[in-house]
Amino acid sequence: MPRVRPTILVVDDETRTREIIRKYLEQADFRVLEAENSDQALKIIQHNPPNLIVLDVMLPGMDGFEITRLLRDKDKSDDWMKVDSNIPIILLTARKEEIDRVFGFEIGADDYVVKPFSPRELVGRVKAVLRRGDSHNPPKPSVLRFGDYAIDSVSRTLMLHETFVTLTSKDFDLLFFLASHPNQVFTHEQLLNALWANAADLDSSVVTSRIYRLREKIEADPDNPIFLQTVWGVGYKFQGD
Repeated sequence: MPRVRPTILVVDDETRTREIIRKYLEQADFRVLEAENSDQALKIIQHNPPNLIVLDVMLPGMDGFEITRLLRDKDKSDDWMKVDSNIPIILLTARKEEIDRVFGFEIGADDYVVKPFSPRELVGRVKAVLRRGDSHNPPKPSVLRFGDYAIDSVSRTLMLHETFVTLTSKDFDLLFFLASHPNQVFTHEQLLNALWANAADLDSSVVTSRIYRLREKIEADPDNPIFLQTVWGVGYKFQGD
């Protein structure tokens, strides 16, 4: 049976940029779809969902940040309910400020590439994000339980009793990774390297921000966490049974 090639949606309003990205992705045996604005991109995502999106931030209409927010929103309108909230997204932008990169990760982007970029590096990032997505669905217990919570790596959901807890894709990755290694201490660098393809470009504030957000989601008292504990001078651990 022939192998199904992963589909990559490239969204950028610059024709030349799309052509270059398409060329290198097709050489790497990916199937490529293109959109030059948000309207085209959203129609493709709804009717022909890709395996990954390379998404320019500066777009006509909705920008890349707004599209990312829409896709990561688990409380979508009926028109969007069937769209997978966890489609990997690599943001592509000319912005270099750290605050923009951190914001992109905060709203659920999986990686961030700054223009001008190496097409070969972008292809490498695409492969790394897709591999990382596969690795987050292990055959071992797909449901982990802690306190009154259940986290499922197959449906990528967190439940409190019968209620869904809304998490971004990256927040889910971080929580599931830590919960899968109860009582093991990880440094900021170890967490960055495990979960972010461009770890070398980031600093510990990215992890700190994610941990803070997760505590607000799952801890009864975020200032005195039960599950996501700080090991001072080292990093973090998940307090398991």
